[in-house]
Amino acid sequence: MLDLSYRITAGVLGTAIVILGIIALPAPGPGWAIIFLGLGVLAAEFRWAKRLLHWVRVRYDAWVAWMHRQTRPVQLLVMTLILGVVAVCAWLFGVFDTVGGWVGIEWAWLESPLKPMMGPPPVGPAPGGMPAPGVVPEVR
Repeated sequence: MLDLSYRITAGVLGTAIVILGIIALPAPGPGWAIIFLGLGVLAAEFRWAKRLLHWVRVRYDAWVAWMHRQTRPVQLLVMTLILGVVAVCAWLFGVFDTVGGWVGIEWAWLESPLKPMMGPPPVGPAPGGMPAPGVVPEVR
C-alpha cells in the first residue's frame, strides 16, 4: 500500500512540476530546469518518464550545441525571436497592463486582447437593463 501511495504522490508531484515548467517556459528564467526536475521526479518511479527525460535532454543538448556552432548574428536573431515570443506572451497575459497600472501608465495598447476573457464575470445588470449572461436576476 505504501508503494502505491508513493507512486501516486510521485506522479502527481512530478506532473505538477512539469506543468509549472511548461508555464514558465516562455518567461525568462529556469523553465527547462523546472521541466527536467519534474521529469526527474517522475523518472524516479516510472520507466516511461525516464525514457522521456533522456529523449528531452538529448534534444535540448543538441539545440544548445547547435546554438554554440552558429555565428553571432544567428545567435542574436534566435535570441531576439525568443524574446519576442516572451514579450507577446507577457502582453497576452496582461503583464504589461498590470505593471503599467502600478506606475500610472494607462496606455490602451498595453491592455491584452484576452483581458475580457481573463477578468471576473460581470455582476449585476448589463447596460440596457438586461442581466448579463450567466447572472441570475435578483428576486425581490
